[in-house]
Amino acid sequence: MKMPAFAAAKIFRSASRHRLYSSFHKIMDNLAPPKAGARAASSFVFDKAFVNGEWVAASSGKTFEVVNPANGKVIGSVPDMDAADTEKAVQVAYKAFQSWKETTAKERAALLRRWGELVHENKEELAKLLTSEMGKPLAESVGELNYGAGFLELFAEEAKRVEGDIIQTPIKTRRLLVLKQPIGVSGMITPWNFPNAMITRKAGAAIAAGCTVVLKPAEDTPYSALALCDLAKQAGIPAGVLNVVTSSRDNASQVGKVLCKSPLVTKLSFTGSTFVGKLLLEQCASTVKKVSLELGGNAPFIVFPSADVDAAVLGAMGAKFRCSGQTCVCANRFYIHESIYDEFVQKFGATVEKELRMGDGTAPGTTQGPLINKKAVEKIEAQVQDAVGKGAKIVCGGKSTGGNFFEPTILMGVTDDMRCAKEENFGPIAGVIKFKTEEEVVALANATSSGLAGYFYSRDLGQIWRVAERLETGLVGVNEGVISVPDAPFGGWKESGLGREGGRYGIDEYLEIKYVCMGGL
Repeated sequence: MKMPAFAAAKIFRSASRHRLYSSFHKIMDNLAPPKAGARAASSFVFDKAFVNGEWVAASSGKTFEVVNPANGKVIGSVPDMDAADTEKAVQVAYKAFQSWKETTAKERAALLRRWGELVHENKEELAKLLTSEMGKPLAESVGELNYGAGFLELFAEEAKRVEGDIIQTPIKTRRLLVLKQPIGVSGMITPWNFPNAMITRKAGAAIAAGCTVVLKPAEDTPYSALALCDLAKQAGIPAGVLNVVTSSRDNASQVGKVLCKSPLVTKLSFTGSTFVGKLLLEQCASTVKKVSLELGGNAPFIVFPSADVDAAVLGAMGAKFRCSGQTCVCANRFYIHESIYDEFVQKFGATVEKELRMGDGTAPGTTQGPLINKKAVEKIEAQVQDAVGKGAKIVCGGKSTGGNFFEPTILMGVTDDMRCAKEENFGPIAGVIKFKTEEEVVALANATSSGLAGYFYSRDLGQIWRVAERLETGLVGVNEGVISVPDAPFGGWKESGLGREGGRYGIDEYLEIKYVCMGGL
């Protein structure tokens, strides 16, 4: 028997008086009920920010609305915090750091592991929340929750693997040691396209290392961040270790400036556009912060003549159209050898038309949700119009269907001077370009200031080694279109970023190295 929504809300009311049960609650009631032992999605909707283990409003009392991109309806509102609110959160995090850094790796690991377990136990309900504010289909949202919980599990393990070193001394009376210690308060700014996993990937590493966190989530998707705070508190993570300040686009710059310029913040991690990343890097220079940046991409997807074309098409579907093309590692430029160009385009187009269905992410059968907002739609429309105006042909799709939806689109006859090839798409369009030789296509693939991800398909072993080594990207998918896993390092070359997240390398971003010379021995 399904538990009534009001009863579920009553059970968890003690956790916060600030949950919203209005339109979102009604929408969620129309979906499948929570599994046994899981909380209802509506119990994760909070209308306050999270600082020092408490739900708090903006000091100004101002709020901003969060909108479902699939239907334009308001989900609710959250605090519109400003610089003063952020400074208070930084001070809280700095105070908490003084005790958190003294905890053992085993203690931190246990808390992170429990946090990850809670995310996993409630993933179906958290996915409903994520879909409502970001738009991706429920199946993709569940996938993101698994991905996000994976980072908490990983960093629970990596917390206990932070090890120093003993260096052989050239002087008999000395001993030379290397220690690794937490860097301090870590400021974080996360994107809307992965509102759960980008938080766990950053905050999980920082907390595992012994750091405390002040995080600003994207204004489009604050609810997933606040839900994670609630579960972190439930897991036993102490007050002040994880703090989330929410702000509208109007206040985002002043919140970011505090995180960049405060002398109490010793580390900044940002995922977002290259333009904003450069601004933050400039601002961090004033306090010489350690900075991690995961910025924009312009990923090539190359199919060589030896490739399995059917496998390449399948890989292209995942590399291009997951999250409606709104990921930084989505394939942006499709380079297909001239001998298999027509075959690939035909099969790619047929698969898109057969497999992809646009709609509200909560609707059964939906594979393509909306773009995040109207501005994103307008950008894609402009890129398609530019390509067609310069001679490209539309294989399928090619237009907006209203609201924030844009049809999955394939363009053939694309050239490198078209906007869809030069700019990051961040939408569901695939421009397909011919090439003749390996040397030519590798040069074209590398002819960009971005260097995040690259993909290629080949069954020539020598070619696989050569191209994998020559692509100027931080991530390379060989005969695979979806390659990100918590266990592997994630990050870009060139203007696609600094540092690495995930894997055993991710925790190093939150550690300082100290050399200790012990003399008189």
